[in-house]
Amino acid sequence: MTRSARLSLAVGALFLCHVCHAGGIDQKIDPPQDTGIWSRGNQQALERLTILSVVGGSLWLGSDDRLGHTFWQSLDSTALGAATAAVMKPVFGRARPSQTDDPGEWFQGTGHNSFPSGEVMLITTAVTPFVLEYGPEHPAVYALELLPLYDAIARVKSQAHWQTDVLASLAMGTGIGWYAHERELPITVKLLPRSVTIGLHVRF
Repeated sequence: MTRSARLSLAVGALFLCHVCHAGGIDQKIDPPQDTGIWSRGNQQALERLTILSVVGGSLWLGSDDRLGHTFWQSLDSTALGAATAAVMKPVFGRARPSQTDDPGEWFQGTGHNSFPSGEVMLITTAVTPFVLEYGPEHPAVYALELLPLYDAIARVKSQAHWQTDVLASLAMGTGIGWYAHERELPITVKLLPRSVTIGLHVRF
């Protein structure tokens, strides 16, 4: 992703958050509702399963068929999403709901990493290439969108993020996923040796 594209995403996300905040969307869930299906353990399990699925599927299938190629696009997408979130968190320095009652506390410095949500970004960027590739043919694939939606709700209920944090992450993650899906040759396939991207299943 180019520097100008990253800047555009950042500015667009901040504008979205400003508009949503002005409309009163940001509300602190107090006390936290992070038990049962919304528990932190379930959130972490989804995050680990997402990473394992994307990396494992890419290495196992390789990039020579449609499904494998989509896995590599997903790997690109998640890597770009992770980098985007890592850059934006310290830049915007937004306080989490667990740190303050005021959703307007931006640029608070080290330790204030509410914006954007890295986990919601991860899951959104992971599923988007699959939704774009297979959704029109197999509508059931659209159900994958429930995964980032679940995580977005769970992160808000856990007081880890404001509503605008996760909305912006869903929007940016979808945009990054679209960009990765539109690339004919995934960046990771281009950079890694052919012996890595050919697929482990071929060797066994």
